[in-house]
Amino acid sequence: AVIGALGLNILTGFTGQISLGHAAFLAFGAYTTALLGGKLGLPFWVTLPAAGVAAALAGVAIGVPCLRLKGLYLAMATMAFGVVVEYLVITWEGLTGGVRGLYVPTLTVAGHPLDTDEKMYVFLLIVTALMTAAAKNITRTRVGRAFVAIRDRDVAAEIIGVNLTRYKVTAFAISSFYAGVAGGLYAYVMAYINPEHFTFMLSIEYLAMIIVGGLGSILGSIYGAVFIVVAPEFIKLFAQSLESVIPALEGRYDLEWNIAAFGLLIMLFLLLEPGGLNAIWVRVKTGFKNWPFTY
Repeated sequence: AVIGALGLNILTGFTGQISLGHAAFLAFGAYTTALLGGKLGLPFWVTLPAAGVAAALAGVAIGVPCLRLKGLYLAMATMAFGVVVEYLVITWEGLTGGVRGLYVPTLTVAGHPLDTDEKMYVFLLIVTALMTAAAKNITRTRVGRAFVAIRDRDVAAEIIGVNLTRYKVTAFAISSFYAGVAGGLYAYVMAYINPEHFTFMLSIEYLAMIIVGGLGSILGSIYGAVFIVVAPEFIKLFAQSLESVIPALEGRYDLEWNIAAFGLLIMLFLLLEPGGLNAIWVRVKTGFKNWPFTY
């Protein structure tokens, strides 16, 4: 989740390009991994980069036609792209297995299968750390500064020499690459994928991650991903307690409660704390640094 959130934050938080089709790029990565790893038996050091590249190519394919789109129009275009990809995944049974899905072999590193949760956790932690460090460095480079300039004022950025076409497409490619790698890792963790794993709701979850964590913040992507992954467990407990009091709510947790909760979280953070959890952490950290002299 962290890697996918990092990718979306690079596109939306740093570059200001809204995307509601992030799940489609995760699907590209997941199915690429399943096909290369399952049907061809290729190792992870081939399948994961290939998953990222496949998703990046898809990102460029949608990024180029959407260069002139902004705001709601761009959001709708990316959402439509996600719907098209979901339809293709369901109907292209010869390649994707359709609704039956595809099985993914156990991830093997240096001849050792990662067949326990502990081994998989360590591997995911290492990959996440590497991808986070890469994202942090990207934001500090000339490319990262160009992204921020486009987000703040694209017309002014173009006047000072920023190539809008080049950097917007680059942002889509980098974001999609991260999503593809995240999708590939997801496929290995789940050992099975089908179209239900990559619905529009997944795109909303990732959008909630970066809004709750903090737009334009690498650490915010991590905070938001952890929060959104853990939050459903608390929502489930709350829903179950309400169901015991209000019988009409029984059995509605899976869809209605999650959608309502994510919508409410996004609204609350946009209204009350646009900087997200990262801004709250910065204030707390600054307060401790200045204590007891808070003036």
